[in-house]
Amino acid sequence: MGTKILLLLLACALALSTLVACGTGSGSVSSFGEQVENTVVADAGPGMVTDEAAQVYEGVDNTGADSVPDAVAGSRQDHEDAEDYSWDSSSVVPIVLDRDSITVQGNGATANGGTVTIGSAGTYDISGSLADGQIIVNTEDQGVVRLILNGVDVNNSAGAAINVTGADKVVIVLADNTDNYISDGDTYTLMLPETDEPNAALFSSADLTLAGNGSLTIDGNYNDGIASKDGLIIAGGTLTVHAVDDGIRGKDYLIVQGAKITVDAGGDGLKSDNAEDAARGYVLIDGGILNVTAGGDAIQAETDVLIADGELTLSSGGGSNAQIDPDRSAKGISAAVSVQVEGGTFLIDSADDAIHSNGSLVVNGGTFALSTGDDAMHADSTVEINGGQIDIIESFEGIESAVITINDGEFHIISSDDGLNIAGGNDGSGTNQAMGPGQRPGRGMGPGQDAFAYSGDYYLYINGGAIVIEAAGDGIDVNGAIEMTGGVVLVNGPTEQMNGALDYDGGFKITGGLLVAVGSAGMAQAPDVSSTQYSLLLNFDGTGRAGTLIHIQTSDGDEILTFSPAKQFQSIAFSSPDLIPGVTYDVYYGGSSTGTVSDGLCQNGTYSAGTKYTSFTITAIVTGLGTRLR
Repeated sequence: MGTKILLLLLACALALSTLVACGTGSGSVSSFGEQVENTVVADAGPGMVTDEAAQVYEGVDNTGADSVPDAVAGSRQDHEDAEDYSWDSSSVVPIVLDRDSITVQGNGATANGGTVTIGSAGTYDISGSLADGQIIVNTEDQGVVRLILNGVDVNNSAGAAINVTGADKVVIVLADNTDNYISDGDTYTLMLPETDEPNAALFSSADLTLAGNGSLTIDGNYNDGIASKDGLIIAGGTLTVHAVDDGIRGKDYLIVQGAKITVDAGGDGLKSDNAEDAARGYVLIDGGILNVTAGGDAIQAETDVLIADGELTLSSGGGSNAQIDPDRSAKGISAAVSVQVEGGTFLIDSADDAIHSNGSLVVNGGTFALSTGDDAMHADSTVEINGGQIDIIESFEGIESAVITINDGEFHIISSDDGLNIAGGNDGSGTNQAMGPGQRPGRGMGPGQDAFAYSGDYYLYINGGAIVIEAAGDGIDVNGAIEMTGGVVLVNGPTEQMNGALDYDGGFKITGGLLVAVGSAGMAQAPDVSSTQYSLLLNFDGTGRAGTLIHIQTSDGDEILTFSPAKQFQSIAFSSPDLIPGVTYDVYYGGSSTGTVSDGLCQNGTYSAGTKYTSFTITAIVTGLGTRLR
C-alpha cells in the first residue's frame, strides 16, 4: 500500500500547485459538536498509579451539538464519565501474569491456572505474560471495571484473550511507556457455539473504553480484533490491529476521539453494525490518526458516519485498480443513512466508492485525496458540500447523487466517465464491478432554443466554490436541471462525439459565476435561455490540440477569457458576468500569454500572436456560433 499512497500524495501535490506562467504548467483555482476537550486518562506508569499522575476528564463541549443526532450525543454521555479516567491508587489490585500461572494481590479477582476472573468492579493493574491463558471479566455489581494493562503479553489458543462476559462498563487503560500484546487462536472452544461469541481477541458484552498513552497490538486470528456488543470508545493510545475479519467493531457505536490506530483487516476495518435500533449503529471520529487497510469497507456504519477531525488513510478492497466480487462492498467510508464531515484529512484508495451513503452526504470542510475504482463521493439522495479541498485523483464518476448542492470548496475531479453525475437510484456504476463505462447520448438543445420547465427530482445547484473537471465521459451529466448562481466551473470534457462537456435534460439556468466547458462538439450544450447571465456556445470547424489557447476579448482589446484546455477540443461553452449585450467580441486561438495559469485559466497577463477565428455580438442570452459536428 505504501507505493500507492506515495503516488496519491504526489498527484495531490501536483493538483494543488498554483501560479505558474501561462502555457508552462497548471495549478488550482483559487461543528458538529459534543467535541471532547482535553480528555486525558490517568498516567498508568510501571507499577501502581499515583494520585498525582491521575488527570481527570474535563467534560464535554456542547458547541454545535445541534448538528449531532440526539442519539449520538445521548449515548456518548451515557457511556463516558469523568470517573472513567481517574481512580484511587490505594484501591488498585495488582495482577501478575507468569507464563502459566497468575498471582492476584488483593480482592475482587480469582486465579485458576492460566485464567484470571475479575468478579467485582474496581481497578486492576495487570502485568506479565500468559503463554496460553485468558483474562475474564464477569461482574454483576454496578460500577466500572478498570483494567490497567501495564506491559502484558496474553495469548489464548482457544478463545478471546480478554473476554468481558458481564459488566456495567469496562475501561482498559494502556499504561504510559508500555507495550501490550494480545492474540487468539484460529479456532475457538465455545460454551454456546450457536452464538459464535466471543468472536474477537478482545471481546466485550458491555460498554468498553480504551484509553491511555501506551500501545496495544492485537492479533485476531479467529474473527475480529476488537469487538463490543454494546458501545466502544477509543479515547487514546496506540492501537495496532490485525484481524482475519473485522478490525474494530462496536455494535451500538464506535467513537474514536484521539488515538493512533492502525488496522489490517480481511473484512471491514472500523465498524458499527446495530441494525435493530435506528439510534445506534454509528461511527463517530473526533480526532486521532487512522491508517486502515481492509478487504471490505475501511469504515462502515449501519446508520451514520460522523467525522469531526482526524488524519485518515484508508485502503479498501485492494485499492482503486483491484477487481472485487460484485456482491462485496469495498468502500472507503460507507453509511446506510448519512455521512457528515466537518474536517480532517482523508487519503482514500478504494476499489468501490471512496465515500458512500445510502442516504445523504454533507461535507463542511476537510482535505481529501481520493482514488477509487467507482465513485469518489456518492449518496443515493443528496450531496451537499459547503467547503473543503477535494482532489479526486482517479474515479469512474467523481461525485454522484440525485441532488448535488455545491456552496463552497475547491475541487479537482478526474473521472473515466462523468465528473459530476445527477442520477436517481442506488449506485451501481463501478468499473470494478460491472462492464466498462456506459456512455449515454446527450440530449442537447441548440443555442437560443426555448428552455422547458423542469419539475423532476434531479438537480445540480452550484452557488460557489471552484470546480475543475477532467472527464472522459460527460464533464457534467444531469438527468434533470442545473442552476448556477456563483463560483467557478472549468470543464475539460470528452473527446468522443457521443458525450459532452455539459449534458443536461431539464434546463441550465445560470445567473452568476464563471463557466468554461470545452470538449467534443457532437453533443455540446450551453446554459439555456432561462438564464439571466449571457453565454456563448462556439463549435470550431476543426480540432484544437491540448494546450492551444482560446482567447476572447472585446473589439477594443479588453481581455474576457484566456484558457488553455487540458485535452483536445472542438467546442467551448462560456458564461461570464463580463459578457455584455451589444458589445462585439473577437475570438482567437493559439498564441501565448504572459499571465499566470490556474488549471488552464490564464489571468493578469498580456495575450499576443494568436490567430483570429471569428467575432460575435451579444444580442441574446445564448449566442451560438459554428456548425455542430456530426
